[in-house]
Amino acid sequence: MSSEIAIQAAGLGKAYAIFKKPQDRLKQMLARGRRRYYDEYWALRGIDLTVHKGETIGIIGRNGSGKSTFLQLVCGTLTPTCGTLAVNGRIAALLELGAGFNPEFTGRENVYLAASVLGLSNEQIDQRYDAIAAFADIGDFINQPVKLYSSGMYARLAFAVAAHVDADILIVDEILAVGDAAFTQKCMRFIHKFRETGTLFFVSHDTAQVVSLCDRAVWLDRGQVQEIGPAKDVCYRYIADLHSERDTSNAFRIGGNRATAPVATAPVRDPRSELLKSSQHRNEIEIFDFNDESPWFGAQGARIVGINLLNTQGEVLPSLEGGEEVVLRVTCQTQKEINGPIVGFYVKDKLGQNLFGDNTYLTYRGLPVTVPAGQSFAASFRFQLPYLPTGDFAVTVAVAEGTQDDHVQHHWLDDAMFFRVHSSHLIRGLIGLPMHDIALEVDGVRMPGWEE
Repeated sequence: MSSEIAIQAAGLGKAYAIFKKPQDRLKQMLARGRRRYYDEYWALRGIDLTVHKGETIGIIGRNGSGKSTFLQLVCGTLTPTCGTLAVNGRIAALLELGAGFNPEFTGRENVYLAASVLGLSNEQIDQRYDAIAAFADIGDFINQPVKLYSSGMYARLAFAVAAHVDADILIVDEILAVGDAAFTQKCMRFIHKFRETGTLFFVSHDTAQVVSLCDRAVWLDRGQVQEIGPAKDVCYRYIADLHSERDTSNAFRIGGNRATAPVATAPVRDPRSELLKSSQHRNEIEIFDFNDESPWFGAQGARIVGINLLNTQGEVLPSLEGGEEVVLRVTCQTQKEINGPIVGFYVKDKLGQNLFGDNTYLTYRGLPVTVPAGQSFAASFRFQLPYLPTGDFAVTVAVAEGTQDDHVQHHWLDDAMFFRVHSSHLIRGLIGLPMHDIALEVDGVRMPGWEE
């Protein structure tokens, strides 16, 4: 195996023997392979995957799709039934809360136990113990038996150990679903730092987290690989597949083409733009045309036929600036009668992270709306645009029918409109909020700003 490859699986599979009766286990032992008294259940089959050092891989799929089985094979806690698996580097895994902990041991004793299993000597653990205890931040409970710990305390201690063993490969399986917000943020800071040098396997049902963290995603379904590719594309098709299961008709479809850059049609530049105040920090935003050929899925009972950004006078904006009040207008056309339409949008950054968005459901939940077949209708969202960092952004829009929790997705249009931010005063953060006022006071006296 190449030194640049961290993990390589070929034809990897894991099967379990399912015995219908307890006595069948004894019969199988006595038969010595001459006869089979069990049924095979393949939790994983035919997995081919090469992961290079430094990659971040997301593992997605429904419950029971084989995600945890695959990770346990990588860690060596399960033996494969068939295929080959080669791992190059030390692995630190967070598969289950407190896996490997002895419930009768104290937290301190379990730190030494878990860290030694991961390859550290007692001298190395001694040197790192204070840092591990500080990361876990469970106070005096570090000297109590872990059987007294809450799930959050288990998670803190398990992650603290994994974060200090100098692993080459880190495997995180839904561990961030427990614990408080401060712990989760601490873990995410460590994960972002680890990605700079290590190989990360990240399992989550939160596709937005997978898209923001991972280079590639592996979609497992019923124990087999459904797709491997760029995290954004694979997560999109996974979400579409989840929605297709909810649709009881045969009308659900997936289509469109992924655009790698804003739609090529040139925007109309406002001739007055040169007259705007000159500033290198002006949050200038260039808007591109609606793209009805972008990736989509849905039952097609209604379609989105247009998206526009308008000013408060209803005029279409070819460009704008952060902090302005704008109206996002989404125009739809019904193919059949729609009862209780819901129109919504997300604004996403280039990584596919949802920055903000909303929908019409709460506004009209007490006033059911019916739109007959062949009718046009539109939803408008009026809001003050936040300041955005430089780069490309996309608007995803959707029209559904039903309620917030139980609905049919008729037309989900991904990356339906692009816009580009050419300049910005933002250095950190995903968005910036327009401020009503910013002031400094010295000894109770407000200092005049440059505008004053």
